[in-house]
Amino acid sequence: MKMVRRWYDAWRRSRLGTRLALGLGALALVVFAVVGTVMVGIMKGYLNDRLDEQLAKTQISQVPSLRTTHGGKPQQAYGWFSAVFAVQNGDALPQAGGSLPPDTKALEKVAEDATRTEVLRTVYIEDKGTYRVRACPIEPAQNIVLVSAAPQADLDRTVSQLIMVEVVAFLLALAVLVIAGRLVLRRGLRPLSDMAGTAHDIASHDLTTNADLPVRARANGGGAEVEELRTAFNVMLAHLDSSLVARREANERLRRFIADASHELRTPLTSIRGYAELFRYAAANEPAEREAHLSKIREETQRMSVLVDDLLLLARLDAPESEPPLRLVDVDLAELVTDAGEAFAAGRPEHPLSVGALPEGVVLQADPVRLRQVLDNLLANAAVHTPPGTAVTLSAAASGSEVVLRVSDAGPGIPPEARERIFDRFYRVDTARTRGNGGTGLGLSVVLSLVSAHGGTIEVESVPGATTFTVRLPRHRS
Repeated sequence: MKMVRRWYDAWRRSRLGTRLALGLGALALVVFAVVGTVMVGIMKGYLNDRLDEQLAKTQISQVPSLRTTHGGKPQQAYGWFSAVFAVQNGDALPQAGGSLPPDTKALEKVAEDATRTEVLRTVYIEDKGTYRVRACPIEPAQNIVLVSAAPQADLDRTVSQLIMVEVVAFLLALAVLVIAGRLVLRRGLRPLSDMAGTAHDIASHDLTTNADLPVRARANGGGAEVEELRTAFNVMLAHLDSSLVARREANERLRRFIADASHELRTPLTSIRGYAELFRYAAANEPAEREAHLSKIREETQRMSVLVDDLLLLARLDAPESEPPLRLVDVDLAELVTDAGEAFAAGRPEHPLSVGALPEGVVLQADPVRLRQVLDNLLANAAVHTPPGTAVTLSAAASGSEVVLRVSDAGPGIPPEARERIFDRFYRVDTARTRGNGGTGLGLSVVLSLVSAHGGTIEVESVPGATTFTVRLPRHRS
């Protein structure tokens, strides 16, 4: 049992090509054994039939002459026994002139059974071997029988030689088949080995410092199945590559976001601490300046509160499964746009606002507070990044199953290299991080997240003298 177990373990540890070649060899061995057995059986039957025919022809040619002589001397063939037997009272007695072995019991038994019809039988004669015996009646009325026995040693020797030739030929064919099959299988399975090598290369690749996977399975051949496997393997690697790149970019964005958030929060906190020190000094020495310092503290506190609120909103929009970020109700589009325009005109009188013709009776499913925040942020962005006196346009339209909101300004425009990152969090076109305008760098990020949460899209087109933000929202949410 242990030996079988060891053989089985060795079989499982062997390579696939070796197992396939051995399995092919075992199958070929079974086929060879079946074919060899059939061939030997057919050849042996053919030789027995030929021997029976020779016995029959020899006896048929002798029967007429033996009848005229009433059982004379039968013809002799080399190595054969041939004699005439007279069966009396159930006992066979050999007649003179025949050729008989020392032990005639087997031949006598055959003669006793052939008084009425011919008999073919294979018998064993002591000290002589196996013989094929044919007995036929010469004179049935007198129970005279001719018995001829031909040795089967030559026939058995011929069959044995055939078996030996088959064994040698089949063994050679089996060896050639196994060796050639192993070579062919090794060549056919080489693409799998290449893919295994590719996997090892990936395992040795340090993905912590570089997420790129430059390796691919590029070998050819192996058939349609191997080609399909290679394609699936490369598609999987491409998916892993893109996933790793996305994870790296996400980690980089997270790192940048944390750094920017820390920087943005540190600035108002530093200002608050500084104004608090000034407030304490003014309380003791300059009472008239206390209110100015307290106002500055309130401003910085308000700015920090807005920043924290925006961060919390973005966090909720990034994880909508934890808490629904929107409260959808039916919103009148014209009323929403009108309110946003009036609030902007009152708060930014230095930027003339024109509101286009608004569609009447258009209702969409949206969160009115968040959608108003989208318009406020876009209008504030237009005012902050353009000089005083720059015209701003607000328009809305309904087209089929969606509504379109546009905020345009006639300012200096957005540089092409900045448009790709204009919606990134804490990104500013001003690389010096100037905060004179009071922005946090999160306004357009909030806009993009809120529009996406509503199932819509936002686009920006900008050339010097004309910048337009286009928001498309579905009128009904499924």
